[in-house]
Amino acid sequence: MDTGEFPLSEKEFSRIRERVYRVAGISLSDAKRTLVVSRLSKIVRGLSLPGFDAYIDFLEMRGRPEDDQDFVNALTTNLTRFFREDHHFDHLVSHVAALIARPRRMTKGGKPRLRIWSAGCSTGQEPYTIALSLLAAFPELKRWDFRILATDIDSNVVGKAARGIYPSTELNGLSAQRAALFEKVDTGEIRIPRAAHELVTFKLLNLIEAWPVSGPFDAIFCRNVAIYFDKPTQGVLFDRLGQVLAPDGFLYIGHSENLQAVSKGFKLVGKTVYQRKANADAKDAA
Repeated sequence: MDTGEFPLSEKEFSRIRERVYRVAGISLSDAKRTLVVSRLSKIVRGLSLPGFDAYIDFLEMRGRPEDDQDFVNALTTNLTRFFREDHHFDHLVSHVAALIARPRRMTKGGKPRLRIWSAGCSTGQEPYTIALSLLAAFPELKRWDFRILATDIDSNVVGKAARGIYPSTELNGLSAQRAALFEKVDTGEIRIPRAAHELVTFKLLNLIEAWPVSGPFDAIFCRNVAIYFDKPTQGVLFDRLGQVLAPDGFLYIGHSENLQAVSKGFKLVGKTVYQRKANADAKDAA
């Protein structure tokens, strides 16, 4: 039975690996061969190309930016849910409670300032959980200059996230208290309430390229992103995140990631919760 998939030679797999590493920093292991064939065959067939070699030639010689984006989108995996690794949100609430008690940064107009970055936001559950958790705990944040930046390399998921509408099955496993934070809509879906939705700005961003952000961020969530990079790229990423993190801010990473194995600029202060060391801007900092 013809599945519509193309055969993948070692040479072709090597070219695909080299290209996705160069443009997105993603390190594909041999175990990803089946994923590559499954996800890229559809694109190759849609372009009426004879195989993967021809597809990489197309991208390198005639491809448009949107073709490169389709290539990256196809090779990224987006697995997320609301309140995933909820101990991070409990820690964040405690951190923001301290900031409310004694604001560290103010705008020129005299408003307390709070900035949080969800780096690798996928379809938006993470940044919206941040917004919902903090507004529920601290209604006074509506009077702050409070913003959440949410970025991802995949243009498809960024578009879905910006809508703020999800299937009702997203509530499965949530407590009644947490489920009550969402609005129900006539279609049977759930919607992010306006107050939380307006806090989040979604942007397309490749983390290995230049960042149009300068911080400082009071908290950065970069969870289950570094697992797609090799260790040198992970080290560079975490060091750059440290440079835009406020001195008293926190970095939250995924449960399967180990920041201390690739960067010496942070100290572990909780379960996969890190704080930048004083005067630590480089990987070799003490």
